[in-house]
Amino acid sequence: MASIHRTTMTPTKLELLTGWLPKQSWYVGDAETSELVKAGGFRLDDPEGAVGIEFMVVVDATAQEPVAYLVPLSYRGAALEGVPGEALIGTSEHGVLGTRWIYDGVHDPVVIAQLRALLRGEAVPQHQSKSDTPDPTVTVHGTGPDDGLDVQVNRVLRPTEAAQRLSGSLVAGWTWPNGTAARGVLAAVAPR
Repeated sequence: MASIHRTTMTPTKLELLTGWLPKQSWYVGDAETSELVKAGGFRLDDPEGAVGIEFMVVVDATAQEPVAYLVPLSYRGAALEGVPGEALIGTSEHGVLGTRWIYDGVHDPVVIAQLRALLRGEAVPQHQSKSDTPDPTVTVHGTGPDDGLDVQVNRVLRPTEAAQRLSGSLVAGWTWPNGTAARGVLAAVAPR
């Protein structure tokens, strides 16, 4: 189980994402005026204990209609080899662990392996800010084998009704800037 350290990160995750997120092809806001706020998320454990895994939901609060984004993050103690340059969100100085390389988790094989395990019902989502605490609000609908299937991560999140959730989907919640709660599909298995 991953331990959550009560310490500082410089720059913060939100500061790094504020510089990185507007440059992504799936970003739908105004890059000049974006104001990101943390709106939700959860963690997964790396069975080897080497990689921090967080699925962070951030909301761009400056848009006329706020937009929620999902950014899977991996935290590593050294650079990850063999990934495209844009996969690196940035580096940060962690008050306990030292320099952390923070990656867009869709490019990190450990993150994808654990996401697949979660969709198969073989991993337990963890609370975003509490150590050793499962998060029962994160649910998987239609768990089962994902052989021959790709995992699609939804970057721009839309609230969905329970009836609209697909089999093999990961559902979690976030909070809009006005305090309203929402839930939607964060990831799903799809045929190759």
